[in-house]
Amino acid sequence: MDLEIDTKIIMLGAIQGLTEWLPVSSTGHLKLTEILFGLSPPLLFDVILHVGTLIVTIFFFRDEIRRILAALIKFDFKSREGCLALRIIVGSVPTAIIGFILLKLLEDAFQRISVISIAFIASGLLVGLSKMGRCEKDYVDYKSAIIIGIVQGFSIIPGLSRSGSTISVALILGIKREEAFKFSFLLSIPAVLGALFATICYLSDPLLTAGIDPASLIIGSFVAMLLGYISLKILHRFLYKFHVFAFYPLILGFSLAIYDFLLLCT
Repeated sequence: MDLEIDTKIIMLGAIQGLTEWLPVSSTGHLKLTEILFGLSPPLLFDVILHVGTLIVTIFFFRDEIRRILAALIKFDFKSREGCLALRIIVGSVPTAIIGFILLKLLEDAFQRISVISIAFIASGLLVGLSKMGRCEKDYVDYKSAIIIGIVQGFSIIPGLSRSGSTISVALILGIKREEAFKFSFLLSIPAVLGALFATICYLSDPLLTAGIDPASLIIGSFVAMLLGYISLKILHRFLYKFHVFAFYPLILGFSLAIYDFLLLCT
């Protein structure tokens, strides 16, 4: 394991926190950092950093989550919160299936700059297209939940922003901005928890054998949580100008594509 000092773990935690909720792909930035600095942390490390920012989501939407859990306990699926819970469950199914398939089939491809650059470009285009949405629906129906869940599944590809793609698709489908924002992040909760569970169960490279001590992991997760809260607040504040976030991943994606091309030519 190449993470020899805590500053590198803090750096990865900071990158995770700053980029997790902004529509710029935290996974893409983490992979790029690992490639450029020659780092090779186990997948479980990246997942735990995601859990750090997940705590921010739970705190940010704590009232909504409490109402959803209350509806589930009462088996009240006719209320707004109960219907929302069902749609989250429905949307999580394609996310799990697609995420599992992609992770098994394309894991090596995720380490290539060419793949990451294309994903950044696709993410930027999708965010830019979100401006076309009419934003008239104040709820997410089952069809929309499935489509958004499918898009979330593909966001396992580094460079394809999860929040960017899911919010963009929701806006394109005509869902109001606040509802798209809320559904996107509530849908992320079972996805991250599922990824953590699957990683712990099936990976054979635990953190201790990879050279990451628990104290360093706690520091990295705390930094991710702190900066994750700031990035989530920024996204919410600029929600009505969501499409402007398209410029950064587009510029980064094309820059990486040029860089990769030059490497091939040398």
